[in-house]
Amino acid sequence: MRPRSPVSDRPLVLVTVGTDHHRFDRLIEWVDRWFADAGQGRVHCVVQHGASRAPEHAEPRDFLDHVELLKLMEQAAVVVTHAGASTIGEARRLGRLPVIVPRDPAHDEIVDGHQIDFLKRIEEKGLVAACGTEAELRAQLDRLVDDPDAFLLAEGDSGAAQAAAVRRTGQLIDTLMSVRGETPARPAGSPAAEGGEPPSVTVVVATRNRPELLRVALDSILAQDYAGDIDCLVVHDQSEIDDTVAVDKPGRRVSVMANTRVPGLAGARNSGILAATGELVAFCDDDDRWLPGKLTAQVDVLRSAPGAGLACTGIRILYDDRKVDRTLDRGEVAFADLLRSRLTELHPSTFLLRRDALIERIGLVSEEVPGSHGEDYEFLLRAARDAAIVNVPDVHVEVLWGKQSYFAQRWRVIADALAWLLEEVPEFRLVPAGHGRIAGQIAFAEAAAGRRRSALRWARRTVRANWREPRAYLAVAIACRLVGADRIVRFLHRRGRGI
Repeated sequence: MRPRSPVSDRPLVLVTVGTDHHRFDRLIEWVDRWFADAGQGRVHCVVQHGASRAPEHAEPRDFLDHVELLKLMEQAAVVVTHAGASTIGEARRLGRLPVIVPRDPAHDEIVDGHQIDFLKRIEEKGLVAACGTEAELRAQLDRLVDDPDAFLLAEGDSGAAQAAAVRRTGQLIDTLMSVRGETPARPAGSPAAEGGEPPSVTVVVATRNRPELLRVALDSILAQDYAGDIDCLVVHDQSEIDDTVAVDKPGRRVSVMANTRVPGLAGARNSGILAATGELVAFCDDDDRWLPGKLTAQVDVLRSAPGAGLACTGIRILYDDRKVDRTLDRGEVAFADLLRSRLTELHPSTFLLRRDALIERIGLVSEEVPGSHGEDYEFLLRAARDAAIVNVPDVHVEVLWGKQSYFAQRWRVIADALAWLLEEVPEFRLVPAGHGRIAGQIAFAEAAAGRRRSALRWARRTVRANWREPRAYLAVAIACRLVGADRIVRFLHRRGRGI
């Protein structure tokens, strides 16, 4: 059956450039000119343009969440994209031969030539239709007008195995590029954040049915000693909107909205990010509290580091009747630091970001993470790839641990999310301590979920990566019913630690 556009009986051309902060205007302009000249009235064209210039003739979409992207891929007659391994793999898995235009560092579309190298490898295997010029792209799209089935793969020519092979090839090339040791120059920061008037701040507070805790969190934000404007966006996720928390005072405002994206924490945060108007964007969980000097201290360190996109602070963990301070005695955190350790001190309730860096370079919070668990760690890794994270080595946020956590017993979700992270960040394989840590956490979660065989398999993988990793041995003890997972977690939490 020929694929048709969801809004017409014409074939759908789907163009997607992902969430990379580099502009890819060249591809957008090529497709838009073709659509204006030959495609209008014959095809329906949707262009997800991200940070690039929006098309004039085709239907523009800035971002697509993962669910919507896959739905459009299923409906598309052809998928046109850059040489991103994940997108190519998904297109082939859904039975489409993707048409690829690689990003080129000569046009400032990417920092290096890894997309060109990757495309050469997979083009040789006949896995894509590669285009290096506008004329070549037009020729491929003209084929679609004459034959709407031109880019449908034959039965048996797609599937998970080939999609995984494409993804692994892309990850290998990305990893080889990343270990060259090159550090990209930091882009200049927002002028407003470097001096003059204090920059305005939008605080995104995602919430779900915790009204009493939410009000405490909001009070702590409104009580900041910061001289600039603070606008709180309370994003209600899978719950009724409570407009009684709204505030409208000079320099301090609280407004409410619903999560308009994928249900869950990531979608709620992204809803707030896209609605934010402040020069800086901050997160605060609805069960945490800011201390009065937080924003002032963070804006000061951002001003001293013009290229930095993200600033964090130390935290105070509250668990039962105990208080444990967690701080880092350093002013910067690099990508390699986060591969070795999660650094719990960098809690999402401490995040303060330049909005331009967030939207244009780092990208939104991933909505692909299973159960939205650990999405903050994946976000930190992306932020640190962009530029070193700056840190205030003092406690400025109180974090509540305990029964309020929605992840306390969701061991299977935790295991799935961590396994996803290992696949998503191939550099972990170059850092045995980091790889062993994540594998050990998966082993522990699988054991706690009662999946003994899987727990032992992950424990063996942990030991192969780093035999000193204690989580492997804890997982074995839990799998053999020598100790309970909850008992270990309570022991660690009372000391301000997690598994």
